[in-house]
Amino acid sequence: MSEAATQMGIARARAGRPPAVTAQNVRAALAEVTDPELPMLSVVDLGIIYRVSVAPDPGPIEIEILPTFVGCPALELIKTSISDRLSRFGRPITVSATFEIPWTSDRITPEGRAALLSAGIAPPSASATSDLIGLEPRVPCPYCGSRRTHLENLFGPAQCRTIRYCDDCRQPFEAIKPV
Repeated sequence: MSEAATQMGIARARAGRPPAVTAQNVRAALAEVTDPELPMLSVVDLGIIYRVSVAPDPGPIEIEILPTFVGCPALELIKTSISDRLSRFGRPITVSATFEIPWTSDRITPEGRAALLSAGIAPPSASATSDLIGLEPRVPCPYCGSRRTHLENLFGPAQCRTIRYCDDCRQPFEAIKPV
């Protein structure tokens, strides 16, 4: 967003008028909504925003999101957070989950991967699928970069994470499951 657009938005907010509703402004607002289980990531960086539709004024803003896992316990909280953030536009908001296409860990943006790494969480490798059957992918340690890590527990603090251990720096760490 340009400096001029930011200043116009601030001026409108001070004047009590809601900001202009464009798909670009809605996407910029969505970039401010964090994932409740991975607060270092926005829902945009996580790659769960599938479709943004903005109807002509005074129509609704419709958002479709891709759940990372079926039964994700944070899904309703994410929907509410998106609705709360977009309510500033002064329009009706509809947020729905869709399984039209599956979410994969490849949808995490490079900025999102960097944020995970800086938080001590190993991001999934891009295109984590392997042609070799039965081999566990090597997940680099977010602390020392070593690839001498192993799976400690398949069940991490959320469905999308595992607990791993680095054999070199002896640090346990979380890793995002590749999907």
